[in-house]
Amino acid sequence: MIIPYEDLLPHLHTIRDFVRWGASRMNQAGLHFGHGTDNAFDEAATLVLHALCLPPDIHAEYCQSYLTLIEKKDVIELLARRITERKPAAYLTHRAWFMGLPFYVDERVLVPRSPLSELIERHFAPWLPDNCKIANILDLGTGSGCIGIACAYAFPDTHIDLVDVSTEALEVAKRNVIDHNLEDQITVIQSDLFAELKNRRYDIIISNPPYLGVENVDTLPREYHHEPRLGLTAGEAGLDIVSEILRQASDYLQRDGLLIVEVGNTQYALCEAYPNIPFTWLEFERGGEGIFLLNHMQLRDAGYRKNDS
Repeated sequence: MIIPYEDLLPHLHTIRDFVRWGASRMNQAGLHFGHGTDNAFDEAATLVLHALCLPPDIHAEYCQSYLTLIEKKDVIELLARRITERKPAAYLTHRAWFMGLPFYVDERVLVPRSPLSELIERHFAPWLPDNCKIANILDLGTGSGCIGIACAYAFPDTHIDLVDVSTEALEVAKRNVIDHNLEDQITVIQSDLFAELKNRRYDIIISNPPYLGVENVDTLPREYHHEPRLGLTAGEAGLDIVSEILRQASDYLQRDGLLIVEVGNTQYALCEAYPNIPFTWLEFERGGEGIFLLNHMQLRDAGYRKNDS
């Protein structure tokens, strides 16, 4: 996308002008929004404010502020990158939000966007009694670390393990742990699922693992192709990782422990593959689906036999 500075600059003056212009160009280009925003105006505002080094919750009256020539060029260049490269805004700003908390992200990890934040905000109510003592939580397949770090804020007296098979993802997770000053509460572990977690047991295992089939990823909008494929795909049907979690999780849960896993639209294939497992599918006030909950007893009693076993 070639930006004609000389034509634009005399006509765009305020923050509001550039947000409007950016949103118009994004809609014109047919961009996809699904990595923290769901519309062109919010995406444009995110990028404009970042280019101006302003907070995302700027007061509306400042949107009438005039930009300098240098600021105008910085804003246009960032908006142009979003349009031409089709990168999610979070990868351009290296900033994403989860449960109201800021996280560093880059293309080594998925952009946080899980409805699990709402469940963590509620302290897993009503699934946990108010007086329940939570000693250990496992964030399995942690990526940026956002889910586990959010749990650390919700349960300040609980130890959290962040686990991922990707050493690159764990570099990002470690950075976020340090940024949030949680080194004393959180342990970062490189492990292929439970392989390096021998003799550990958790009150809660929470996971947003890869759950897309290989062919499904190929049909996604271009924005998703900037995300690490390792964090998206799980075999032909998208069930490989969650099947392994179901097979092993009971060995790592306390007797009253909970397993909470996000599988998105793969929930229908999962129910068909495991008809003997009594999944509880959670509902969210702010939207989102495809997240199941099982307790230790349900996992132990149901086993992990598939339809064809």
